[in-house]
Amino acid sequence: MSISPVGPSPTVSRQAWIMLGGAFLTFTLGASLMHAYTVFLLAFIAEFAWTRAQASLAYSVGQLVGGLSSPLVGAMVDRLGPMRMVLLGGGLLILGLIGSSLATQLWQMVILYGLIITLGANCIGLLVFVPLLSGLFSRRRGTAIAVLQSGNAFGRALSAPISQLLISGVGWRSAYLVEAAAMAVVVLPLAAVFRRKPEATTAPIAGTLPPRDWTLHDAIRTRQFWLLGLVYMLTSIGSFLVSLHQIAFAVDVGFDPLYAAGVLGMGAFLALPGVILTGTLSDHIGRERAAVLTYGVSIIGVVFALFITSPDQHLLLWAHALFFGLTWGARGPAITAKTADLFPGPRLGTILGVITIGSGLGAAIGSWAAGWIFDFSGSYKTAFWLSIIAYAAGSSAFWSLRRLKPA
Repeated sequence: MSISPVGPSPTVSRQAWIMLGGAFLTFTLGASLMHAYTVFLLAFIAEFAWTRAQASLAYSVGQLVGGLSSPLVGAMVDRLGPMRMVLLGGGLLILGLIGSSLATQLWQMVILYGLIITLGANCIGLLVFVPLLSGLFSRRRGTAIAVLQSGNAFGRALSAPISQLLISGVGWRSAYLVEAAAMAVVVLPLAAVFRRKPEATTAPIAGTLPPRDWTLHDAIRTRQFWLLGLVYMLTSIGSFLVSLHQIAFAVDVGFDPLYAAGVLGMGAFLALPGVILTGTLSDHIGRERAAVLTYGVSIIGVVFALFITSPDQHLLLWAHALFFGLTWGARGPAITAKTADLFPGPRLGTILGVITIGSGLGAAIGSWAAGWIFDFSGSYKTAFWLSIIAYAAGSSAFWSLRRLKPA
């Protein structure tokens, strides 16, 4: 079912656009720190002789904590507002990064990255900004959320080459201190952008559930709520079975680490237009059609990785990076906008927080499972096949939402 707005086009204020820009920059920095772990992974293995599963543990715990803490963060957003959340998140990130530079044991990284840094990133993430922007850009909701969520792709693209350069130049411990300084200089001042919230504009959306101020209790009783949770989980499983170990996979094949980080980073940059295009398309052709298209492109990207067996296959590495990177996170705007379409109201942050538990669970399962599969089999091939299966299942689940029925 296509989702199309009806009624007059609401006016978007200048302050709303400023907030969108501030949210994009803040989210980008938080996302870049989370994704940088993919590069630090190899540094940890080299220094501490951890297995791939052990080195993936902190990241997996972080994804799990990110999902499980989402209801709490969503409720905090509804009560505290975005400005206080950005200050809290920035402070936690700075604390976690400084602590990480001093870590010597696996359990320390699990606490610092898996708990403190993850909570900090969650406090400057989608759960904070989607409820704000959904009200300010009701007619262009898909586009606004796409611009915001492209910060995840932009941060991922920046994190690989910049982190690799920092680690190669000053070592991984000093690299963490540089990142902490960047957070203090940039993110904390950005909280001022969200001091005042412009008045929200609303426009009815065709194809949504009946207009009302949805509560978590009401939302949980709908079929759509549980389907969205399943979609978030399957999509994250498919993505993180590949993304955390991309650079490690390329280095194992024989590619130079800096070259591999550059190629995969360039591919990740394509997610920026990919996410924006998908979100914009979802406003015109429907959330489901836009999302299913991106699932297909992602699957093609994973298939290219299955054929890479030697370091002279540069074309296959570039094809994998481009196809997988183009749609990494591109489903996010359509899925998130669908959630806002279905469950509008002042408790959207809480509802979105509970639904995205599935995203955290899926990311934790995918990232750790890929490392375990490599330790067991010596290859990532099985993980890549499982990624394809998870993407196909997620696509089917989301497509089933195209025919909405009143709760």
